Amino acid sequence: VQLVESGGGLVQAGDSLRLSCEASGLTFSRYAIGWFRQAPGQEREVVVTISWSGDRIVSDRSVKGRFTISRDNAKNAVYLQMNSLKPEDTAVYYCAADDLGSGSSDPMVYDYWGQGTQVTVSS
Repeated sequence: VQLVESGGGLVQAGDSLRLSCEASGLTFSRYAIGWFRQAPGQEREVVVTISWSGDRIVSDRSVKGRFTISRDNAKNAVYLQMNSLKPEDTAVYYCAADDLGSGSSDPMVYDYWGQGTQVTVSS
């Protein structure tokens, strides 16, 4: 199983980025996918998750109204559109897959993780 994130980079406050997570080696449509992030010296935290069917989305309140998650099961991919970025969004962003499928916000239930992509937002 492999999850590969892409789309990170260095942007200014107020800019947008779109992260992609492409999966292989699993029956993608059966898995919930979560985006998590970890800033230096901090614990990994949930950003937003989407259930296997796409009908349940859980977002951290810090990103509600700014970040949007979507999935394309035909392409084995999940996307995270990040708008109105803030310096506090700076972190390594990871996608993860959970075979329970519900889109939990608990990182401990996720079975597979990508290597992460760095997002840096300057003020």
